[in-house]
Order: sequence, then structure tokens, then C-alpha cells
Amino acid sequence: MMGLVYAEITLINGDDLTLMRRHFIGEDEVKSMKINMLVDSGAYFMAINENIQSYLQLPLVEKRKAVMANGEVQEFDVVGPIQVKFKNRRCVTDAFVLKGDNEPLLGAIPMEDMDVMIHPLKGELIVNPESPDFAMMKMK
Repeated sequence: MMGLVYAEITLINGDDLTLMRRHFIGEDEVKSMKINMLVDSGAYFMAINENIQSYLQLPLVEKRKAVMANGEVQEFDVVGPIQVKFKNRRCVTDAFVLKGDNEPLLGAIPMEDMDVMIHPLKGELIVNPESPDFAMMKMK
């Protein structure tokens, strides 16, 4: 059985990127951080914790309910946009905010968007070997 898979992921405040492109702030003012994130293809969305949210200062988009692994339904803040980077891949997504310093996780939707996968033998996140230079998406 494969153990837990972690990957070094860069998270960037998407609003800051827009402000930088429009020359309202400098590149050095864009809030970003590298974290070692749990890769969980069994989860759909991305989840960050309150500490990451506080550092990146991501705005509240909405509140959503989610079913936890134990079957319990909880309500979460959803924040964004966040640019997510792994190796030569990127996507923009929102994220659920977990309490305190709970472990952040990268779910299936951002993984699919970036065209990355878990290598079953190495137990690590990799870019799709069938499209190593850029993300390939199915349009149908």
C-alpha cells in the first residue's frame, strides 16, 4: 500500500498577480509561499489552513459545506483566487480554509487542471509523462 504523498507547491495570491500585471504593486509585493502539501486524489478541492490564509491574505469568496472523511458535514470559508504552481505547471483555484494549522491538501480538481498525477511506484507527484512540457486538457 502506498503511503502519504507530499509535494512542494507554491501558492500565490491571485489578486496580487493581477495588481502586479496592472502595475499597481511591484513583484516584491505579491504574497506567495512554498509549502509541502499533502497530495490527496481522494479529495476534490484544495484546502489550506488559517495560517496560510492569514499570510496570503486571500479574500473570502463564499461559504460552503463539505462532507468530511468521517461523514460529518462542516461549513468552511472558501477563499481565492490562488495560483498554484508545481514544477512547470500552474492553475488558478479557490480553496477551503481549515481551522488553525491543519494540514493543507491538494485535491483532484487542481491536479487534473495542472495535468499532474501520483506516480504509484515512486509515491510522488509528477507531471504527466505523456505531456511533459505543458498541461494537456481534454476538451470533449
